[in-house]
Amino acid sequence: MQRRTFIGAMASGALTPWLAASAQPASRKKLVGMVSAFSARQIEPLRAALLEKLRDLGWREGDNLEFDLRLAEPTPSALSAASAALVARAPDLLIAQGNPTLDAMRPHSGAIPVVFLLVADPVELGLVVSLSHPGGSLTGFTNFETAVGGKWVDLLKDADTTIERIVLIANPDNSTSAPLARRIERDGRESGVSVQTVDVRDADGIERAIRGAAGSPRAGLMTLPDSLPILHQDLIIRLTSELRIPSIHPFRTFAANGALMSYGLDFPELYRQAASYADQILRGRSPADLPVQAPTKFELVINLNTAKLLGIEIPPALLASADETIE
Repeated sequence: MQRRTFIGAMASGALTPWLAASAQPASRKKLVGMVSAFSARQIEPLRAALLEKLRDLGWREGDNLEFDLRLAEPTPSALSAASAALVARAPDLLIAQGNPTLDAMRPHSGAIPVVFLLVADPVELGLVVSLSHPGGSLTGFTNFETAVGGKWVDLLKDADTTIERIVLIANPDNSTSAPLARRIERDGRESGVSVQTVDVRDADGIERAIRGAAGSPRAGLMTLPDSLPILHQDLIIRLTSELRIPSIHPFRTFAANGALMSYGLDFPELYRQAASYADQILRGRSPADLPVQAPTKFELVINLNTAKLLGIEIPPALLASADETIE
């Protein structure tokens, strides 16, 4: 009896560590959620760049990482609904693309860490305490300072010296549109160019704005850094080509697909940088300790085929300053 009791006790003791180990939950995948107002086609190369960098840092989708991407129309209600659906899954990290997305996400995100991209003036808008020490649960990467608006005006004017008027397409739902538009209007006056800001929220508004530009001679077109023109990029390129309107945009994809010019950030590289912040936060670093980074490199892309179609001869000095020409 004593022997059986001893053996039973030994067996029970031997099994206890195994039972305890088997009762422990398997290591949970980290869940990263992202909201974007880009189309599936437009976001795919950026998503790929982000996940590729995360793989390099040890995060493999389907293994120790789940990546939940939600695409939404560029309206406050749609972005808010997508953000709420993600937050309901209790993600370890959220990624917000652009000011409208971040504005829609913040009422839902609470203490969940957020890495933002393409957000302008985060200090002025009260999103972070300072660029060097953001505080709270937000950090990330800004896009353009308002001073870049004068650069867009100058580049378009340098490409086509006959331009006297620029129609500026702006999304009023983006909190940075108004201050950036005011700066561009002022810079335009200083350069002898009249800038007319047209607020649009959909494809019909964009088409009316472009056809309005075509109604006056020596007019050009400009779009602001916002998801709305990206979403309707094909329409903008088609109409400006048909109506022979020279245009400049903050995203390379416009010039690559047929617009005259673009001057802006290297988007895939920006998403790779965001992945490095995501890695640090997933490993326990606080967003409050990660400084908000401003862009350091801008790329000028000129589509020479479009210049020829528009009857524009790009000056040699401007060509020499281009980072890329498309022929």
